[in-house]
Amino acid sequence: MADTTTDETSEPQGETKPAAPTDDLVTTRHTLTVKRRKLAYTAQTGRIVLRKEVLTEGKFDGHVAKAEVFLTAYTLDGAEPGSRPVTFAFNGGPGAASVWLHMGLLGPRRVVTGDVDSPEPPPYRLVDNPETLLTHSDLVFIDPVATGYSRAVTGEQPKDHHGFTADIESVGEVIRLWTSRNGRWMSPKYLAGESYGTLRAAGLAAHLQERHGMYLNGLMLISSVLDMGAIRFTEGNDRPYPLFVPTYAAIAHYHGLHGDRPLDDVLADAEEFAARELPFALERGARLSTEERTAAVRTLASLTGLEESYVDKVNLRIEHVRFFTELLRDRGLTTGRMDGRFTTWEPDGGREHMSDDASISRLMGAYSAGFNHYVRADLGYESDLPYEILSVDVNQAWSYSDFEGRSVSAVESLSSAMRANPHLKLHVAMGYYDGATPYYAAEHVLAHLVIPEELRENIESAYYPGGHMMYVHEPSRIQQSKDLAAFVTASSNR
Repeated sequence: MADTTTDETSEPQGETKPAAPTDDLVTTRHTLTVKRRKLAYTAQTGRIVLRKEVLTEGKFDGHVAKAEVFLTAYTLDGAEPGSRPVTFAFNGGPGAASVWLHMGLLGPRRVVTGDVDSPEPPPYRLVDNPETLLTHSDLVFIDPVATGYSRAVTGEQPKDHHGFTADIESVGEVIRLWTSRNGRWMSPKYLAGESYGTLRAAGLAAHLQERHGMYLNGLMLISSVLDMGAIRFTEGNDRPYPLFVPTYAAIAHYHGLHGDRPLDDVLADAEEFAARELPFALERGARLSTEERTAAVRTLASLTGLEESYVDKVNLRIEHVRFFTELLRDRGLTTGRMDGRFTTWEPDGGREHMSDDASISRLMGAYSAGFNHYVRADLGYESDLPYEILSVDVNQAWSYSDFEGRSVSAVESLSSAMRANPHLKLHVAMGYYDGATPYYAAEHVLAHLVIPEELRENIESAYYPGGHMMYVHEPSRIQQSKDLAAFVTASSNR
């Protein structure tokens, strides 16, 4: 049972003008049993106000509120703040709230979703999470503007926060404020991002160093995408086609299209083909001989589980949503994009792009019900706003104008941060069945970081037989929790 106290806030007194926004953090206290040891911890939940400096004709004219950002912070009671690590965590999208990492992997309570063969029925369940990273690090979960309960204030436009640089600046300001207000500048500090959150984390590593002099100990990049050009199928960009092939092969293997061959053998063949033969064939174009093309079509079809006629018709270029729609067409099924282990029925057998991603729709209900209950019943925070778990509007409105004419990439930002801070460590977590941010594309981008050879020792990789949210797979969740705990412990030692 939690004890709840609420920070004082100003209430409107009947004015026609809305009251100025203020922080509305709620503090609760909890316990968790981990290996027969009882851990006492404090949670702070609510929205903090971000402000901008206003200059009028070059003169300072005060601070004006621009957004209210929702966060949930967990701190272990009785610990020495200066020596205890703190991890700032967020998801991606863009447009995703932090609920996925919060309630799926890192937090002290987690939602039970079930897995491919045993989905949890509604109304779902919450359980204690003895594998929580809180055992090794304090945790701060951040919902970027227009996700979760975070919103722009009255008179401000949400789109002002919905771009690569603007997003990094606002999330970076949350991190700076929390660190300063809680006396944590001397704590080992980490960022944990998933999907687009890894691009955000890489950009933040450089931004926090350059803008605030805040140097980090490590980044946890879960389902990494540091260069969008490696995963976006756009005209004239052949890079993604080979980089997805090992993931296609893994998904085909999972659905029985490689017989009894070990997965490792299938992946080794797929990686070799993706590294050598397929890039050569795509680069040659019309110069490719008939014999070379026939051989490439045959091998690519064998690896991916698709018909040779299909591979030939798409000119050796298998776009990912087409693959998920085509692979099990003869069974009337499509596979998931986020996790290729999931399948669902496709009502239109001639459809080119699947009508539903089961690896999202099968999980959304559990996370939504779980968090909406937990935030009120356990954390004591109430709001009539809808908690935006995954906002399509934010995703579609996101601006990449910073990268006009070039690939959306944080490779140089991360490389620069690592060169300036040679103690910065990376942990990169990859799921074999992740069809959104494939593991081989992540490996490719990491290999192109512009860092000296000795800094490559700062990068560790972990692979799991799961998808984009590999922690949905219970054995992967257990192992991943151990891996992240070991990473934080090792890189926090002074």
